[in-house]
Amino acid sequence: MPSIDVILDLSVSECLAHYEGRYQGVRARSVDGRWVAFPAEALRRVVGRDGVRGVFRLTFTDQGRFRAIAPVSSSP
Repeated sequence: MPSIDVILDLSVSECLAHYEGRYQGVRARSVDGRWVAFPAEALRRVVGRDGVRGVFRLTFTDQGRFRAIAPVSSSP
């Protein structure tokens, strides 16, 4: 299953905008410099009281559809 690590730094208010559906997708930079897009709904799985900060691994199906998000590391 293909995966890519992305760096996310979203405040609580930015996450709220995604949660409320004002944005359908998230566009983020990977650790190797590529841009990747995934559904904003995925943030619900990793948002904390301070927002979403750190490196997260996105996994995709072999057809390139988003499958899961998991923390690799987080910022203090």
